[in-house]
Amino acid sequence: MQDSNRRSFLLSTAALAAMAAAGRAVQPSTKPQPINKPEPKAMQPEPVLEKRKFGKTDMNVTVLGFGGAEIGFQQTDIDTVSKLLNSALDAGLNVIDTAECYAGSEESIGKAVSHRRKDFYLFTKVGHMDGYSAPDGWTRPSITKSIDRSLERLKTDHLDLVLLHSCGKDILEKGECIDALEEAKKAGKIRYMGYSGDTVHALYAIETGRFDALQTSVNIVDQECIDLTLPKARERNMGVIAKRPIANAVWRYDAKPDNGYVVEYWNRLQKLGYDFAKGDARSDQGAQGAAGTALRFTLAVPGVHVAIVGTTRPERWKSNAQMLHDGGTLPEEKFKAIRETWAKVNEGWTGQT
Repeated sequence: MQDSNRRSFLLSTAALAAMAAAGRAVQPSTKPQPINKPEPKAMQPEPVLEKRKFGKTDMNVTVLGFGGAEIGFQQTDIDTVSKLLNSALDAGLNVIDTAECYAGSEESIGKAVSHRRKDFYLFTKVGHMDGYSAPDGWTRPSITKSIDRSLERLKTDHLDLVLLHSCGKDILEKGECIDALEEAKKAGKIRYMGYSGDTVHALYAIETGRFDALQTSVNIVDQECIDLTLPKARERNMGVIAKRPIANAVWRYDAKPDNGYVVEYWNRLQKLGYDFAKGDARSDQGAQGAAGTALRFTLAVPGVHVAIVGTTRPERWKSNAQMLHDGGTLPEEKFKAIRETWAKVNEGWTGQT
């Protein structure tokens, strides 16, 4: 899982800026799903973002969500978090995703926007209540305690979705952690339950039939799930959250980065050699630039409902939303070209948590 590397990456100022800026045989013929731009209604402003039905749930989610890791690990001050989240909610955001282990993220979100609880869906994750190395994170008591603590931190009486945070298949097979979520659901503490992870672990979670949602890595350099797990998630009508949707903006590194959390993506990008991630396109903030193309690719993947992007900059979420609206659906030929390049170049690359 390389959790310590991930924590180091999120604490890196340069890496945070980059993130904010934006195997198996594949089936290149898979068509992208459109980002529909509804016709404006009379006397109403044109919506900035499309909403998608989140699987079999009753939630209709904006295609661009907010990820709360950076504001936690970067220890962003509460005034900035409040400005960031409230301006994003004003611009149409309705999905906020966090986790109990994101170093203060839950508390900041609770302080900043709990008074607007009816304006957004709130997702969090469990399994690392006492730190990444704690041995009992997946027990029923630990998960129950974690959910109760998240409710208190986030200043709410319910959570719309709680996901198991990247536990392995061996943990899932024991069933205790899944039982704990189901008990919380019956108690009204959570509305829906999900799994956050990748590869065979995510596949097993889907096949249990016990989860409402899947959060998984999917982007221009991480496409295993497009064939391995997403078709099965679609068959079960699961809501799907794309994590790492802009591949940590690794095109911004001129040389191989030191941090292990992003180096695998950087290595892959060098071999894939996408034109839109080279030269001036790397810094182009528009829909045709690297970030715009990458994000629109992820949202065009069949089965994906919302992409989670984090930032510590108050203006960034709105500008990303406007970019998606202006750019619209990634052209089918471009989507197909990215998929064909992956099929030709990938070396059995697996999903990166």
